[in-house]
Amino acid sequence: QVQFVESGGGLVQPGGSLRLSCAASGRIFGIYAVGWYRQAPGSQRELVADISRDGVTEYSDAVKGRFTIYKDNTMVYLQMNSLKPEDTAVYYCNVDAQLRPDYGVDNYWGQGTQVTVSS
Repeated sequence: QVQFVESGGGLVQPGGSLRLSCAASGRIFGIYAVGWYRQAPGSQRELVADISRDGVTEYSDAVKGRFTIYKDNTMVYLQMNSLKPEDTAVYYCNVDAQLRPDYGVDNYWGQGTQVTVSS
């Protein structure tokens, strides 16, 4: 069973940067549409950025101009700059991926990575 695993989270000071990655635990054929979500304590999970199969990106107003989502065929990234304390949350990748050429495209969630922005 292939899983998607996030990495790159941690503690950073306000104004700092982090790059989150999301990778498959095994071999896959390709990654298509991707979304990065976050969930702060006591809050609902929210979409912060997504990228379509064709590379079209969208961002929530809260992160626009500071975060960048990008992908290649097997990896997904979220570059986060100018981080603020309100960006503190668990970040999850959500990936449409195809494991083999003869398989369909399925949707996968990562397990989450904690991002804490604090001085």
